[in-house]
Amino acid sequence: MRFHREQYLDLMTFGAAPRPMFSELFGPLIGLPEEWRAQGASEDEISMEAFDWDHVPYAFCGGHTWGFGPDPVTLRENDEELVQRDFLGRTMQLLKKTATIPLPQDYPVQTMEDWLRVKKFFTYTPERIKWDEVDKARGQREEGALVVAHMPGSFDIARELMGEEIACLAYYEQPELMDDIVATLSDTTFRVLDQISAKLQIDQLSVHEDFAGKSGPMVGPVQVRGWFQPYYRRIWDLVSSRGARIFQLDTDGNINPVIPELLDCGLNCIYPMEPAAGMDIVAVRQTYGKRLAMLGGIDKHVLRRTKEEIRRELEYKLVPALSSGGCVFGLDHRIPNGTPIENYRYYVDLGRELLGLPPLSKDRRGWARMAF
Repeated sequence: MRFHREQYLDLMTFGAAPRPMFSELFGPLIGLPEEWRAQGASEDEISMEAFDWDHVPYAFCGGHTWGFGPDPVTLRENDEELVQRDFLGRTMQLLKKTATIPLPQDYPVQTMEDWLRVKKFFTYTPERIKWDEVDKARGQREEGALVVAHMPGSFDIARELMGEEIACLAYYEQPELMDDIVATLSDTTFRVLDQISAKLQIDQLSVHEDFAGKSGPMVGPVQVRGWFQPYYRRIWDLVSSRGARIFQLDTDGNINPVIPELLDCGLNCIYPMEPAAGMDIVAVRQTYGKRLAMLGGIDKHVLRRTKEEIRRELEYKLVPALSSGGCVFGLDHRIPNGTPIENYRYYVDLGRELLGLPPLSKDRRGWARMAF
């Protein structure tokens, strides 16, 4: 089912909603389509369209708040890999057969002097606002799309510039460097979204951090209060005062130790809620109630196990306390390799049954990623 922006906003802010939302947030990992073809899956199943997943269409607001620089230069490319140099000077390697995201092989920043050389790529310029894209988003919104603005992550950008180890140490050893990075991001994002939100209704503010692993977050409450909160609150206070209703964080890993501080930053929605890292959407709802909406939360690894285990997972997660609002049910990340198509079909059918949704029909087709 295609949700209208108002239906989605009502669902995720605990208002009236037509029904629960059951989605495929990310889609299959590389290699899984070939496995499914060998098992007899149809092309409509491989494209996800056969499963009629719930989704809301997104409209990009037209404001480019991330690093902004020249196109990457290809250093080498073959069937196995693509290696490029990006605008920051990093060597980026994409392993084509196993990955969709290129990984940096080096980092441009270790000191304040290094940062000042690349700071220009993060400062405000009028070219960051694409007014034709703003106009396009206005039309898409009128047709029911959710208008989304993005802000760069406080830790995420530091990690992209320095790597995780140096970024974590910089909070203690180079706080003035972290201050300047965040201040630059804050200034650019505010100036871009201030102009856009005066002309276009923004519905959702999204921030990507990925600052946690299985054992916990790489930053603690002190860092969230000191470097995240002033930046987050400044941007959220701006767009929420002009009608935005969702402030969504994208991070994998176990973030339980810092959820209270994240809520104080203004966040009211988090995904993908990774069970393998200890994120239990039932327990989180019991603890935080209507303060926090969520997407995901269903263990992707259970699809490679037995149907009995799939049923136990769904019966535990698809409960009235979550299906009544503030939750988009879906796998916590991409569908893993080794997932039999028969298990995936069972997961879809059982999930729809438990949520009271109509059975799949050949007359209904559709899928759109809910995670970006």
